[in-house]
Amino acid sequence: MKKRLLLSSAMFLAVLSCKQTDKVKQTSNQDKSEDLITNPIAEGYYADPSIVQEAGTFYIYATKDPWGKEDLAVLESTDFKNWEQKTLNWPTKEACTSPTSNGSMVWAPSVIKAKNGKFYMYVSVGSEVWAGVAESPLGPWKNAKEDESPLIKGNLFPEYHMIDAEAFIDDDGQAYLYWGSGLNWVNGHCFVVKLGADMITFEGEIKDVTPANYFEAPVMVKRDGVYYLMYSDGKVIEDTYKVRYATGNNPYGPFTEAENSPILSTETDSTTYSPGHHTVFNSSGQDYILYHRHSANSPNSEDLLRELCVDSLNFTKDGLIEKVRPSGITAFKSKALEN
Repeated sequence: MKKRLLLSSAMFLAVLSCKQTDKVKQTSNQDKSEDLITNPIAEGYYADPSIVQEAGTFYIYATKDPWGKEDLAVLESTDFKNWEQKTLNWPTKEACTSPTSNGSMVWAPSVIKAKNGKFYMYVSVGSEVWAGVAESPLGPWKNAKEDESPLIKGNLFPEYHMIDAEAFIDDDGQAYLYWGSGLNWVNGHCFVVKLGADMITFEGEIKDVTPANYFEAPVMVKRDGVYYLMYSDGKVIEDTYKVRYATGNNPYGPFTEAENSPILSTETDSTTYSPGHHTVFNSSGQDYILYHRHSANSPNSEDLLRELCVDSLNFTKDGLIEKVRPSGITAFKSKALEN
């Protein structure tokens, strides 16, 4: 009888131990899942993202797919996992139309906080660049120009596409604007101009700084005194679209394409298909690349349903940008985000 009691007790403890182990494993897996941000980061079809971090909140501005809508998509989150869609009063197709506009919709915003504390947006509408200003990320926004005209008219350089403007503020506080794309799927040119304190006045001449294999979507990143001009190349409706980069020692270049460029392209398993038109942001000392890829519902399609993705962006000891591994990122632990 005593042996039976001992055996029963041992079996009970073994079962209890197994249950506790299963519970630990389940909790561990759950914690692991909660510690990851997987791609796509949000539901819905968006492209050409720009991001602002303000007062512990992320704001992503993006094109609404397919091929843009009457207004922009804006997503708000405090943890980069749970997103709420917001509405902006500007820009709209109706408000941003001029004698030099074409029928293209609202595309490719770039939003940045200037030295004066205001937020500025550079957005493509009607295949020309419009500039907006607001006191806060969600506005209300308005045209930054008093005459409510486009900042860059569509016919400025008619042999190229006047879209995809991206603002950059250097360490000394000087702001620059980069833009330019190709026409008819032929590689375009990249232009840059120095901006005045009002973020809309052009100071000096517009310069052509086109690097090798440039099509569109310029992004400027500075690190350890090196200027990294990142951009997209290829055909956005096919698997040739990808992210390249070139380096220079000042905002005007000349820019030399890096030996390991491109750094983000279509994966062989087609999980990441036609990635590009990205932005770069930093949180807690880590750089990240926010970009779009084709949705599984729209592979290799002119319907162009794209989705937003994020991955870590890292540098080698030699100052090269490492190849991006499309795998998502570790979740942010704090809402105290860097501006």
